[in-house]
Amino acid sequence: MSNTPMAASPLTRAVLEIDEYVSGLGWDQPARLFALVDTARLRADQPSLADRLGLRDEPETTGLTPIEQDEIPTDQALDEFLGTIAWPDAVVGCALAVERLMLPPSAEAQVPSGLNEAKLAQWVAEHPDRQEVRMTVAVLRDGARDSALRLREKDTATEVLTGSDLVPGLAEALTATFEE
Repeated sequence: MSNTPMAASPLTRAVLEIDEYVSGLGWDQPARLFALVDTARLRADQPSLADRLGLRDEPETTGLTPIEQDEIPTDQALDEFLGTIAWPDAVVGCALAVERLMLPPSAEAQVPSGLNEAKLAQWVAEHPDRQEVRMTVAVLRDGARDSALRLREKDTATEVLTGSDLVPGLAEALTATFEE
């Protein structure tokens, strides 16, 4: 968490910690899913796991610990996969880091009509103004959300954008994983 501001909320710190971790793995990575657990509760309930995660000597008494989950299946649409998730009570939130191509709003008027999903993806991939972006979105059971966006062409920690409504659709999909 070297680039994470200490004054930030625990959720923002978790988002930036995940962004930094995934950034260290490089680009062209698969989507990665994380459970968010209360750090103090993890230390109290599972001290051996907390030790393995290097949390024993952490001075912080409040915070969230991201725990990466199994690999997301590549043969299933991301929204369908998210619909299959059920979190245990110990998980207070979740986060997803995913890479996508993005176009500026000005390109919306240029989209040819009648394209199916595959043709639209191909059109975006070939567009000269496309940008590669990594989105890290986290939500808590109580509805709080935060996200970080990192552009491949500005791939430094100081250029990461953060905000609660940067990727609202993905935040809503993650929030739905907590619904009964």
